[in-house]
Amino acid sequence: MMSTLDLRGHALDVRTLRRALPRAELDVTAAMEQVRPICAEVQHGGAEALRALGERFDGVRPTHLRVPAQVLQAARDGLEPDLRAALLESIRRVRLVHGDQRRTDTTTEVVPGGTVTERWVPVERVGLYVPGGLAVYPSSVVMNVVPAQLAGVGSLAVASPPQRDNTGVFTGYPHPTILATCALLGVEEVYAVGGAQAVAMFAYGFTDGVDAAAVTCEPVSMVTGPGNIWVVAAKRLLKGLIGIDAEAGPTEIAILADDSADPELVAADLVSQAEHDPLAASVLVTDSAQLAAATRTALARRVAATKHHERVSTALAGTQSRIVLVDDLAAGLAVVDAYAAEHLEIQTRDAAAVASRVRNAGAVFVGPYAPVSLGDYAAGSNHVLPTAGCASHSSGLSVQSFLRGIHVVDYDRAALRDVARHVVTLAQAEDLPAHGEAVTARFGNEVPR
Repeated sequence: MMSTLDLRGHALDVRTLRRALPRAELDVTAAMEQVRPICAEVQHGGAEALRALGERFDGVRPTHLRVPAQVLQAARDGLEPDLRAALLESIRRVRLVHGDQRRTDTTTEVVPGGTVTERWVPVERVGLYVPGGLAVYPSSVVMNVVPAQLAGVGSLAVASPPQRDNTGVFTGYPHPTILATCALLGVEEVYAVGGAQAVAMFAYGFTDGVDAAAVTCEPVSMVTGPGNIWVVAAKRLLKGLIGIDAEAGPTEIAILADDSADPELVAADLVSQAEHDPLAASVLVTDSAQLAAATRTALARRVAATKHHERVSTALAGTQSRIVLVDDLAAGLAVVDAYAAEHLEIQTRDAAAVASRVRNAGAVFVGPYAPVSLGDYAAGSNHVLPTAGCASHSSGLSVQSFLRGIHVVDYDRAALRDVARHVVTLAQAEDLPAHGEAVTARFGNEVPR
């Protein structure tokens, strides 16, 4: 089911590994050309274009693009008690972890009379995207909304695709569990819009006059949240007009394991991420051929028994999934650092010590009792994480994602006079004399000594 990549005896430099390691085959550049006219339709056609696109891509033509307050309330009131309790516990834990990420302003006295203060200012308005294709993701509502709220973002809007199977009061709207989670978090602005058109809606805004009281979606400054290739392509296309968190592609799990790992647990975790999407990547890196063989046996049984076995089989057999054999644990660490997985599990002896040596991963899960599924829902960590190797330079979603550092420079006359000759010298070295003159103009056009 899973192909093997045997790297035993091979040089493991980064350049070689980046060429050899499996990745999902995504052509975002080509997808951009397909979403470009969709975004243009939204820019010029507004609400009517969004309705038509909903009908074309989701099979639903929403009467109201913005979900009414009474529909959000009905979704919250209709939550099954165990699901409500699970969501509230997830929210509590994510708030606990992300609450410790809040930044404080700092002021540095560079010289007497000269200070630089770094102020942390939240983005004014953000659009949070929640997928709704092959699965329902209330957890993504939690992971997007909580850090934005804790950062102090003043205006939050959520978009999620309308579901063609919804009935009754929920007809034409996103999945009721998505709506209920928004209501639990106090999010009142929710739109029945999915895909690339949702990103465009956030970028351009719209006014909808379907009712006596027109509904306006104001443009946002930033869009966050995972999505399919069309969402990724729209983010890339509109980046600059809006800020984005990342271009999150199909989900990934890498497991670094030795012969102490339980093959049943390894197989269960590989299947858990393959369940997301036929393009999901599941990678096992091990120095134990015996573990690899035992994991294959466990996978055959688990895949046949799992609900979404066709999707899982496709993902595990795809070019993005592999069992990677290495000489030893040090080689395994080199491989997982080069791969820079969205999710990295460490199932080895002394897993905590091994995990401390990892440099590139969206999130690291230590030992047999920290599966990726825990992080997806209730560890308190965030599950909106960099994919496709971007964990080598980017972080997952956090409170920091929604904050901007602004330097406030406050110098009095004496402090400026003290450094003026250095400013003039540097301005002359760069052949920008007006820069220096902007300083000397404050001292009778003479360079202070």
